[in-house]
Amino acid sequence: MSEQRFEELVDAALDQIPEGLAELVQNCVLVIESRAPEPDADLLGFYDGIPLSERGSWYSGVLPDRIVIFRDAILDICEDEDDVVDEVRITVWHEVAHYFGIDDDHLDKLGYA
Repeated sequence: MSEQRFEELVDAALDQIPEGLAELVQNCVLVIESRAPEPDADLLGFYDGIPLSERGSWYSGVLPDRIVIFRDAILDICEDEDDVVDEVRITVWHEVAHYFGIDDDHLDKLGYA
């Protein structure tokens, strides 16, 4: 799959986030990288920042949070484009959920782990 097509799938996954939630995401960037460094090379995505649920009045003037989606790791576990579409959506939504402070246990119960 081309890098451009993968980016389109990430954009589509972001567009599917309900508008009310998407509007709450601020000071956060999403980037696509090929793969996480060892020993986490099989990691599909990563949220790096301070979750919204943990921010207080002190939260200002900080660098943006980052959501990283690892293209090659996702492509490695998918058999066809339909699988990639599903996995990209799940991964993007999973990492956005971390932005809101939702932990992996709760995401697992929702089917997004």
